[in-house]
Amino acid sequence: MPRDPVVVVEPLRPRARCAECRRGPLRRMVAEPSAPLCLDCAGLGHLVYLPRGDAALTRRAREASGLWAVVVRHDRRRTRYERRGVLVEEAALARAEAACLADAGARARRRARDAERRAAEDVRFTAALEAEIRRLFPGCPAGRAAEIAAHASVRGSGRVGRTAAGRTLDEGAVTAAVRASVRHRDTPYDTLLTRGVPRRQARVRVAPAIEAVLASWRR
Repeated sequence: MPRDPVVVVEPLRPRARCAECRRGPLRRMVAEPSAPLCLDCAGLGHLVYLPRGDAALTRRAREASGLWAVVVRHDRRRTRYERRGVLVEEAALARAEAACLADAGARARRRARDAERRAAEDVRFTAALEAEIRRLFPGCPAGRAAEIAAHASVRGSGRVGRTAAGRTLDEGAVTAAVRASVRHRDTPYDTLLTRGVPRRQARVRVAPAIEAVLASWRR
């Protein structure tokens, strides 16, 4: 069974020093339970950094490397750690680059086919989402239903249309997409936020107006 990779953290503001050698501030560190370690003291100093972006190169470099680590950084907006790249052995990276160069043409053609397939899937899904919005909310203007479906179904957006429930056209997820549109388009919600009203309080204040619009569209 494969061992979980070591996790290396890139602090947003490097301040910490290594608990063993006292070097710092550390641009990358291994966050041990007791104290942070620099890459040299953690036994990773000989590895080279490969930023994210090329999935095939990353996969091949990982597979060829006897030791590797994943590099993450905290995303304040999403309040979670996001992968930035990997640390791999230099020789493994060289072998992976050579392998990727050898089949670059075939991979480019496959990416083009995959992009066409995804685009067709997106068109079908957006149309199905629009139809479900109009079924649940027959009073919703046709142009508005199309706008909501297009906005909620953008691939990679993290919006409700791309969630597992949204992709199955779950009624709750579809209603949530419509409710979000009404909140921003038909209530003073955004204005309240710009005036400093806390998000939760602003949502409570506009909730009756949202429900009134939804009720009219359901008819």
